[in-house]
Amino acid sequence: MLQSLGTSMPLVLIGSGIAIGVVCFCIGYFFRKITSESRIASAKKLAEEIIKEAEKEATVKRESALLEAKEKMLEARTKFEREANERKGKLDSLERRLTERELSLNRRIESFEKREREVLEKEKDITNRERKITEKERQLATLIEEQKRKLEQVSGLTVDQAKKLLLSTLESEVRADAAMLIRSIENEARETAEKKAREIITLAIQKTASDHTAETTVSVVELPNEETKGRIIGREGRNIRALESATGVTLIVDDTPEAVVLSSFDPIRREIAKVALERLINDGRIHPARIEEVVEKVKQEIKNTIHEAGKQAAFEVGIHDLHIELINLLGRLKYRSSYGQNVLQHSKEVAWLAGVMCSELGVESGICKRAGLLHDIGKAVDHEVEGPHAIIGAELAKKYNEKPEVISAILGHHGEVEQQTMESIIVQAADAISSARPGARRETLEGYIKRLEKLEEIADSFSGVAKAYALQAGREIRVIVEPEQVNDVHAAKLARDISKQIEKELQYPGQIKVTVVREVRAVEYAK
Repeated sequence: MLQSLGTSMPLVLIGSGIAIGVVCFCIGYFFRKITSESRIASAKKLAEEIIKEAEKEATVKRESALLEAKEKMLEARTKFEREANERKGKLDSLERRLTERELSLNRRIESFEKREREVLEKEKDITNRERKITEKERQLATLIEEQKRKLEQVSGLTVDQAKKLLLSTLESEVRADAAMLIRSIENEARETAEKKAREIITLAIQKTASDHTAETTVSVVELPNEETKGRIIGREGRNIRALESATGVTLIVDDTPEAVVLSSFDPIRREIAKVALERLINDGRIHPARIEEVVEKVKQEIKNTIHEAGKQAAFEVGIHDLHIELINLLGRLKYRSSYGQNVLQHSKEVAWLAGVMCSELGVESGICKRAGLLHDIGKAVDHEVEGPHAIIGAELAKKYNEKPEVISAILGHHGEVEQQTMESIIVQAADAISSARPGARRETLEGYIKRLEKLEEIADSFSGVAKAYALQAGREIRVIVEPEQVNDVHAAKLARDISKQIEKELQYPGQIKVTVVREVRAVEYAK
């Protein structure tokens, strides 16, 4: 029994193991089934959620696409309406213009028809008048013939006899007029002879003053060699014309060895031309563009020199608070002369003399010196502003806030107004003393300069004139015009108008040549 029990034990164990394995398999199977079903349910749920999200997203995209389509449709409709409105506006504008043109054409047609009726009426009227005039001419011819017959009957003379009698009477009258004309010519010849004699005497006297005139109206520029004259003249004279146009000075290139003469009544222009020509000769580059460049630089330097001359004159006299414009005007007097006397030097002399007299009389010398220095300041601009230089100077002093005593002295130093102060009387006396100094003045030069300044003033008074220069001692006036304002036809008319105005306002010997220069320049830079 024990043996059988020992034999059955392994079988029991094996069966138990198989039973446990089956049970475990069943449990695992059921657990896996439950897990799979759970996973399948979860996957189904996730799929359903994905499908719902996709449906929502599709719905949103569909709505967005619809909205975008509506916006594009609205934008296209707006654009179409705007273009339609613009086209409609253009069509309306075109319709209005066509309507206006139609109305204008209708008015013109009516006007032409009215004029045509008027012309037809005038033609009828003229035809009637011609017919009446023809009838009157026939009547007049008949009346003239009747009058001739009556005159022949009354006078007892035929027409030919009356003509001979009339010619005989006219011949006697003409002879009497001829005799009177001959007598008049003889008288004029005697007067002309006397005038010619005076001119000869004047010419002989004038020769004694030729040196002084040359000193004040002519400058000489020395040349390194004779070949330089040809370079100054330039091809076809373009260099010398450019220099004369830029400075307003006449260049005289003659047989004088190694020298060129500069002639001008304006000392400032002559000085500018002299310095510019000397620089061009030293530089060696002489052509129109270089000439204009050098002349502009020299003009600026002369301007600075004028300012320094005014400052130096005020310093020498002892005046230190002058307005800068008065200093510049004072410096310009360095290049001005009055009857051959340098105006700046004369002004300093008057200031010194007035200061001495004021000190002796117990009057404040500062005001006297100031008035004496400024008494001829009007001469710096008297050819630019009309009026006596004393009145111009007084207005300038008033403009730049000078004291009333100084203004009164300037205004009355030539007796244009009555002297109101002691300083005015002293300045007038000092001016007379400086002017009366032996050799101080020469009257001929002052009149000569005044005439040339008047010549330029006449040319400058015309519209379109840019610059005007009196050349050749007043025998020529060169007028440079603005090409935009004056055309070629107008230039010829302008030359004639200027010459007529000169004939009307000036008295001069011989003739004056008026040259109008119109030049158009086109400048471009290659970059």
